[in-house]
Amino acid sequence: MRIGLLTEGGYPYATGESGRWCERLVRGLGQHQFDLYALGGTGTTPPLPPNARLARTADLGGPDAATAPKGLLGCTALGEHRASRRAYGRHERRRFIEAYRRLATGLCAEDDASEGGDETSFAGGLYALAELARERGGLPGALRSDDAVRALEAACRAPGARQGAAAAGLSDHLAFAEHLERALRPLSLDWYEEEALGAADLCHAAAGGTTALPGLLAKRFFGTPLLVTEYGVPLRAHYLAAAGADRSAPLRALLAALHGRLAGEIYRQAALLTPGNAHARRWQEKCGADRARIRTVHPGMAADRFAEVGEDEESGDPATLVWVGRVEPAKDLIGLLHAFAEIRARQPDARLRIVAVPVREPGGGAYLTYCKGLAAQLFPDEASGAHAVGENPVTFEELGGPEAPTLEDTYASGALVVMSSVVEGFPASLVEAMFCARATVSTDVGAVVEIIGGTGLVVPPRNPRALADACLALLRDPERRHRLGAAARARALELFTVEQNLAAFRGIYLELLSHAPVRHRPGDGVPFAHPAEAHVPGSWAHKAVTAGTGAPDA
Repeated sequence: MRIGLLTEGGYPYATGESGRWCERLVRGLGQHQFDLYALGGTGTTPPLPPNARLARTADLGGPDAATAPKGLLGCTALGEHRASRRAYGRHERRRFIEAYRRLATGLCAEDDASEGGDETSFAGGLYALAELARERGGLPGALRSDDAVRALEAACRAPGARQGAAAAGLSDHLAFAEHLERALRPLSLDWYEEEALGAADLCHAAAGGTTALPGLLAKRFFGTPLLVTEYGVPLRAHYLAAAGADRSAPLRALLAALHGRLAGEIYRQAALLTPGNAHARRWQEKCGADRARIRTVHPGMAADRFAEVGEDEESGDPATLVWVGRVEPAKDLIGLLHAFAEIRARQPDARLRIVAVPVREPGGGAYLTYCKGLAAQLFPDEASGAHAVGENPVTFEELGGPEAPTLEDTYASGALVVMSSVVEGFPASLVEAMFCARATVSTDVGAVVEIIGGTGLVVPPRNPRALADACLALLRDPERRHRLGAAARARALELFTVEQNLAAFRGIYLELLSHAPVRHRPGDGVPFAHPAEAHVPGSWAHKAVTAGTGAPDA
């Protein structure tokens, strides 16, 4: 089977968890051929497995990406032959204005009702723009034109428009037009050809939103089934993005409508949705996804590296708590430090290790600096005697450093793993702790309860006292701690391994292909046109062929 794997900023370029998941999927399903379609990928192409090839790539990031050729593997940023700077003639301009009007009407309306059949106004406008871009090109420039801004303004002012859209001014319309052009750049790609996505038996999008948009169009143009896997939810990420803080309320309303409508259309058209957890599944259902076409597939994680630690239940300091993750406000390390202050007051020998994943974003270390200052205030350096050097019970370390060279060593150093987040999706650190047979204390956010499943303690977020009480209960009860750790490891090995993930997708691929209509491509020939005997060497084979075709036997 030929799989068109759609990725954004990930495989085969990125080294994060998304890239690793794609790598494991491609290598684990070696019986299938994977054509990689990478949105936003840049850099040197790394070595690929023998069953994978980089079919297309597109850089959608910069402001000039709509017109600048990329030149990688004969591909362009948005397809050189699309002539994205070409001005429309009168006929194309009328087509564009009508399509954009439908799309804008669907965005601004409180309820985007179907306009004849099952197609909504937003979807009808989206597909009309895609067809125009495929036939004539020129879409990026048109989306920034005065015609587009006027059509958007008219839709915002129309009766029945949502309140937030009606309050939008000219600056909001211009900013939204720029954002919409970026979001719809995949419509202008040269991927929608018979030898590209048209040759795929199945499109598998590694995320929703813009990543799945080429798969949505492949379904529209070629009838290719679309599978969408979401371990995070792009719509949720949009709502939580800090970049939206400096935008006006009407602009935020328009952007939220755009991402919501796009997610809803992708969910309606996908043959199957595979969220990574129940938290992502609930978001999909709220956006209109059919429950019958949703199947939860937990992300597969490599468990072998944690086997040695997991089999040694007695390892680790019985008074040490371990926290691992990215240091950012959503992790609520401030609440964790206040909870640890109460733990220290009731168990003076307790210690806390905060092991941070290296921060690469500019300014990302500001929150870490603040937390270090708070820890210094809450826990002055303590010394065992008058001539000893003081030491703080809270240590801040970086993963990969001398104190915490690997994740295995980090989890093995403590008896209890704690998570204090106020916002989470699918926290991989909890699964890693479970592989290591460590009892956990976590806040009830995201998919935490689904992951833990009764093998750890869960407390409300932003409640330092409840977090402290739960930690103390396990620190003071080694037998219960070991029992929970063993149960956690058994649960993780059953649900969250690479093997179970690959087995699930192996079955899903075959299931979707079995329900898809058979497509005969040029050059495939006609089934059963020649009898089987025609392929067997021998003088009688020619007779069989001529007899089957009715030709005279010479």
